[in-house]
Amino acid sequence: MSIALEIFRALADATRLRILGLLRSMELSVGELAQVLEQSQPRVSRHVKILCDAGLAERRKEGSWVFVTLGDAALVDPVLAALDAWHDSESDESVAADTARLAAVRADRAAVATRWFEEHAGEWDAIRSLYIAESQVEAAMRDALGNAPIGRLVDIGTGTGRMLELFAPAAESAMGIDRSSEMLRLARAKLSQRGLDHAELRQADFYALPIDSGSADMVILHHVLHYAQQPEAAIGEASRVMQPGARLLIADFAPHNREELRTRDEHARLGFSDTQILGWFAEAGLDPMRTDTLEGGELTVKLWLARKPGEPEIERKAA
Repeated sequence: MSIALEIFRALADATRLRILGLLRSMELSVGELAQVLEQSQPRVSRHVKILCDAGLAERRKEGSWVFVTLGDAALVDPVLAALDAWHDSESDESVAADTARLAAVRADRAAVATRWFEEHAGEWDAIRSLYIAESQVEAAMRDALGNAPIGRLVDIGTGTGRMLELFAPAAESAMGIDRSSEMLRLARAKLSQRGLDHAELRQADFYALPIDSGSADMVILHHVLHYAQQPEAAIGEASRVMQPGARLLIADFAPHNREELRTRDEHARLGFSDTQILGWFAEAGLDPMRTDTLEGGELTVKLWLARKPGEPEIERKAA
């Protein structure tokens, strides 16, 4: 069966056209699609399967949830362009209703995030009170990265998506990765509020990133490495996905003796020395660029920036 025939068969249904329209706005779970479409989840799942089989959509399991996003752009973009060209006013009412219910989904996500932060604010505040304000850390990270193009950004251990909030607007593309489905739901809510719905989020371990080798221009590990039992392996995996000329920025703690962070907050490592990080950079084939020390609390925050040898693709394109 030809690709064109599969595509037209997949689109020969009003619900599937509506689903495609919704996925243009943001990635949605099957349950959220059912909520917007006011249909049962099994029925929506059948429609999603048909779209996926035609390559117009992709499904991704995240914990007990299944998220749906648009398929490969090379296949989907011509279809969307044709649908835009064939737009008719009769569909406006349906689109308006779907848009209104989609806003309710966004509101639900935001409410979940708000409740979670209210319940866990004390835990976060206890750790943050030990070092300088996070705003100062973020300012130092911006300074370290400078004005060079970000290109394709990968935020490993994205948590609630703060690094994507900061840097995705200036990136060519952005992906946040975390092994916690709960954290990713929070990140999804925050990014929706910021209008960053197309920043991708993926559930995966930092030792096995779901990214092709040599495909990232910028990788960030922000307060993540101290959770790694094998930090050198996490840095090695980050290096694998970096193309020549790509940069890796790590923000984490200098060595400390706050043992309660290990027992209470599951920190596998109590900070890192420059010798450790620079040694792991060398093992991963990365060249160190700068090291910054941010003092002002019981814990000292360090920034380590490294570069993969070679000419960046984004500079080759501009040449």
